[in-house]
Parts: sequence; structure tokens; C-alpha cells
Amino acid sequence: MAEHSYRDGTAVAGVGLALLAALGPTSAVAAPRNVDTGPVTASGRAVAARFEPAPCPRTPQPIEALATARCGFLEVPENRTRPGGRTLRLAVAVIPATAAGPARDPVVFMAGGPGGETFDDIPFLVSSGLNRDRELIVMAQRGNLYDEPHLACPELDRFNTTSVGLPSYAPQTQRLMLDAVKQCRNRLTADGTDLSAYNSTENAADFADLRAALGIEQWNVYGHSYGSNLALTYLRLHPRGIRAVALDSIAPPRSVSLPFAWASAQEGLDHLFKACAAEPRCKSRYPDIERTLNEQVRTLEAEPLTLNVRPPQGGDPVKVVLDGGALVNLLVAKAIPFAEVPAAIEELGRGHPERFARARAAGSVQAVGESAHGLTHSVVCSEWVPDHSASDVLNAGRKAFPDWPDPVLAQAPQLAFQDQVCRVWNVPDRTARQRVPPVSPVPTLFLNGTFDMKTGASWAQRTARALPRSTTVQIPGIGHWVVPQSPCAQKVLASFLTRPTAPDTRCVAGLTWNPFTITPK
Repeated sequence: MAEHSYRDGTAVAGVGLALLAALGPTSAVAAPRNVDTGPVTASGRAVAARFEPAPCPRTPQPIEALATARCGFLEVPENRTRPGGRTLRLAVAVIPATAAGPARDPVVFMAGGPGGETFDDIPFLVSSGLNRDRELIVMAQRGNLYDEPHLACPELDRFNTTSVGLPSYAPQTQRLMLDAVKQCRNRLTADGTDLSAYNSTENAADFADLRAALGIEQWNVYGHSYGSNLALTYLRLHPRGIRAVALDSIAPPRSVSLPFAWASAQEGLDHLFKACAAEPRCKSRYPDIERTLNEQVRTLEAEPLTLNVRPPQGGDPVKVVLDGGALVNLLVAKAIPFAEVPAAIEELGRGHPERFARARAAGSVQAVGESAHGLTHSVVCSEWVPDHSASDVLNAGRKAFPDWPDPVLAQAPQLAFQDQVCRVWNVPDRTARQRVPPVSPVPTLFLNGTFDMKTGASWAQRTARALPRSTTVQIPGIGHWVVPQSPCAQKVLASFLTRPTAPDTRCVAGLTWNPFTITPK
């Protein structure tokens, strides 16, 4: 979804960068064609796209896989319905397979977000074995870091840095956020950016152009979170050349919306509470965590706590405000490890908010100018927000969490003030084009974690109904972005890529969640 996804905090080791080398005859990817390709858009207009070799990006932390990768830029039109407009350069990396005799059908990765940094996902993909038996292709979606242009909003990053010391949904917080959004929009449009062109339809066409430009006959698609949304859009609009599709933490195009966020939060949190109740030590130590959380959301929304807390990343203490909205957002974002959630809630109920406060303080450390908020808002405001009202969001919140106060429930978790933001961002409504379920015979794998509070696991079964050759897998105790966190999910995905119609899912049987942290009484 809109926030960047799974991170485990592990430093990524790496070595130097490599230039794009000529591709050998045994590679799954044919020699890049530095010539125009001519896919046709839904409007019937032919558009030009080409691939140009270039050095790999210089990432803040060296990425070892880029040392042997072949990199470059895909040049595409910004808006395929407006011939003669400006072009974009999208950063691409082709990471070689580690196997001596790799399969000829590579896997292309579609990152989450939208707008999250893509290249720093590479270490997680490599450690998960995505390039073991076939080449791995990574492209930064239009507007992302290393693209030209990059739709960063440092104004919003600076707002996020200070927002940890503000009440989550106060008028002052809304005003400061909207000011940052206005400043970013005005700057981007002054530079000539067509914000309406940053959407899932154009994103999908970019990947279709990439396959053609690299001369790939057939490839496999792996997308997580928003990337799963994009993968299904791509499957619907550009089915040619797709061998198999793997969807991790599904965000189905037909359903993603602000009300969807409340249903997903409720599902993931309910699974966590039930897991604690099923674990004797957790049940004995924390018999009332659901009731305690409900009480704390109500109490802190009425009377927020203000504390000075040192961020876990280090540095001076910062002011943080803990209110009901902050508690909810921290839980949904997995800012507190799942194993510690019962302990954190119980401690909070006894007047010890340290775990939540530290997690809140972590938000004061932002990578300013990295995330492509311009892409985020263009997708959210055209595809997720327009077809429902503020009362729909509130009613979905009340249905999911009837004991929580309305000021908390009026804002979808991690997506505050979106109606107001989208009035400022002002892009066309695309919901009628986007909310179309794909119907396809292409083999499809769904991987979801039962503790995922961003994209609830049950959405996989609903989406799979239109995909007759699909397999759905749920991994207990895992949150958003399953594969990097689960060796079993990695095995299932590898099996699926080898045999898309008959993946080996036997490792799932008997899986359970990691034991919960038990603190002394």
C-alpha cells in the first residue's frame, strides 16, 4: 500500500557498481535493442519506447547484486495518449541468475508502494532466491528514485519528520500536511509534470514496453502490495508474454480503497489476538489485550500523551504525541514486531508506553527526497479515493472496530486526510477503468500473511475466483510482504516458478507463528 513495505533493519553489504555488459547467448534476456518498439495503447496509438544501457545507480548503501547486474534506462512517453509529449527514463537492473544453467524465462519484480524506493528491495529479493534459477529484472516504476524525473516530495518528508510530535488528526496537523502537498504539487507541475499520467495503466504499459525492448519472449511476474495491484492490471491489459504471476500481500484493483484499509486492519489484528489466545503462555499473561487496546485507543484519543523519546536509530530525543490514531497507525505499519504486540499493549495499559513511544519516535528519521510521493498521490487520488464518501470510511471503521472513537475511525489507517489531499492533487477519477477484475488462464499464486494489517489475507480467495488456475497460500504469523520473511513462502514461490500449475505447498502444513514475548509480571 502507500507506505513502503517490509524492512528488517539489517544493513545491506555490497561492493562496487558495474556497467551494463553485453548479454551472452545463454541469457534469458536477449541483447537490449536500442531501437524503438511499437506497442499499441488502449487508445490505438502506437508509442515509442527504447532501452538504453547505462551504469547501475549509485545507491546510498552498496547493493552487492548490482556489481554484476546489467543496468540502463527504459525511455517511454509520459502520457501515451498525448503523442509528442515529453519522455521518461525509468531505471532498470537485470540481475543474473546464480544457477549455472538458468531458465530462459526471467522473473520481473513489481514493487509495492506506490512510490516506495525499488532498488533497495533488491537485497531482499536476492536473499529470497528470486534470481537463483532465472534472471531477475527490476524496474523503478515511473517517478521513483533513480528515474528521470523523480517525483519526490521533500516537503512531505519534512512534514513526516515533525508529525510525530503532533496529534494524528488535529486541524493543525491537517493544515501542515496540506501545505506540504500543495508545495510539492506546485513544484512538480511547474516543472511540466503531467500528474494524471502517473497511474497503474501507464505503469503496466511501461512493463509491457520493457519486455519488448529487452527482447523477452516470455517472463514471470512477481508483485507485492501495490505491485500485486499493478501485476493484475498488467495481466488484464497486456497478457501477452506472461508465463506465470505471483502475488504477495494482494491489493486487488477491484477492492483497494480507504474502506478496504479498515477491513484489512481488523482482519490482521483479529488473527494476532486469536494467535495469542491459542498460545497458553500468551493467553495466561495477556488475557485481555483486545479490551486493553480498545480502552487505550479511546483514552489516548481523548487525552494524548506527550513525551520526549530518543529514536531507536539514535540521535537526540524528540517530542512524540501518542494518541488513539497513533496507536492504530503504529500497529498497522508493524512498527512494533508482532511478537511484542501483546506485551506492548499490556505495558501501555499499566502506564508504560515506552514501546509505542519509541516506535513513534522512529518516524522522526526520514530519508528526505527518496520516496516518490508524487506517484503515490497520483495513484491513490485517481484509483483508490474517488468512488466512496467520508461516511463510507467512517462506517467501515465502525464495522471493524465498534469500540473505537469516531475521530480515529474517520481516517483510514496510514492514509489520513486523503479526501482533502486529493482535492489539492486534482487528478482525474480513474476508478471505472481500474476496478475491473482480471479473468485469465495464466497460472497465479497468492501468498499472504495472516497477521498482515495492510492487505488482509482473505482478499486472496476473493480475487482468485476470477483466476481458475490459481493457488492461494496463507503463512501464519507473517505480516506484509511475505516472501522475504518466510523460508516456506520462498520454497513455494520457487516451486511455482518451476511448475506454475502444480506448486509444492507442503511446507505450509504445520507452520505456526513465532512465540509471543512474555514479560515478567
